Amino acid sequence: MDDADWEEELTAAVLADRYGVTVETVERVPMGTDTVNRRVLTSDGRRLFVKEYAPTADLDAARSAWDMSEFCRAADLPVPRVWPDRNGNLLTLCEGSAWAAVDEAPGRVATSAMSVARAEHIGLVLGRMHRILAGYPLPRRVQPSRWRTGSVEDAVAKCGKVLSSARRQGHLDLEQLREQLDRRRQDLCADVDRLRAGLPDELVEQALHADFTRPNMLVLTDVVTGVIDFRSAEALPAWELGRAAFDPRTVATSDQWPACATAMVSAYRSENPSLPLTDVLACARITVLYLLFSFYGATTAEHDLPREAEEDLNRHWQERQSSIRRLLDNLGDLEDALKTSADRPGDRR
Repeated sequence: MDDADWEEELTAAVLADRYGVTVETVERVPMGTDTVNRRVLTSDGRRLFVKEYAPTADLDAARSAWDMSEFCRAADLPVPRVWPDRNGNLLTLCEGSAWAAVDEAPGRVATSAMSVARAEHIGLVLGRMHRILAGYPLPRRVQPSRWRTGSVEDAVAKCGKVLSSARRQGHLDLEQLREQLDRRRQDLCADVDRLRAGLPDELVEQALHADFTRPNMLVLTDVVTGVIDFRSAEALPAWELGRAAFDPRTVATSDQWPACATAMVSAYRSENPSLPLTDVLACARITVLYLLFSFYGATTAEHDLPREAEEDLNRHWQERQSSIRRLLDNLGDLEDALKTSADRPGDRR
């Protein structure tokens, strides 16, 4: 029996035993880090997305994420349904692994830059989600915030460690990476203190999706049809808004990126007016700080990804580099534009 046949038999056995579902076909999806993902067509024509968790996965965190997902779906957000197993569990244990089964939502992950219309709809969905999650219990997981409190010296030292790792891994363009990390050192030393000085003394924290980014949104044209892969953490709404509004693929590849950001922020404010304006306006500089302290994608071998995913991660790193430059070069004008688009009478300051 080859691997594909074995995977189909295993998946069929789990779905029959734990969910009472008969499988027609199983197709492996070559993405994911702590899960093996499969698309399943059932005998009655339903399409499911099935996740099998790695033995090292944090199952308490996974349960928290699925619970938050269902909480948002119950509030009529575009979130696909998680199937409870025969015992009502959103995460089931079977055949030595943890599993979750979810309705396959319509749409696809966008591979191109946002349009202004799509950015506006994303802002509406995210604003509504943050407003709803403001009443959700704080998760045990707390989103790290090195960008806010981390040592510049440690981040500068990280540049050297990343370059050493890349050299050991046989990085395909070591000279380009060296130049990028040299620039990162310069930006960390020159800009972090002034960027932090412009942040509010206090920022709102609450329960959030915590990974509301392009790969975790399904879209049809300019409409968000599915929000997936909740991380479920206590974090800053301003941080999550910035990550969405300044999507690196859009900032790096589209001249419309400032218009997309202001459209998203304005739409977000219409759905979540209770977040203080100071938090909303901080989202741009928070994003720059977050990118400066993140080295995700600089090297790829340690993630042991399929080739397609590895190439996408490398592209993500390159787009983040371009985004840092564009954001730093335009930050003043951008924050003025955000204030104009987001300001409303009676705003909390």
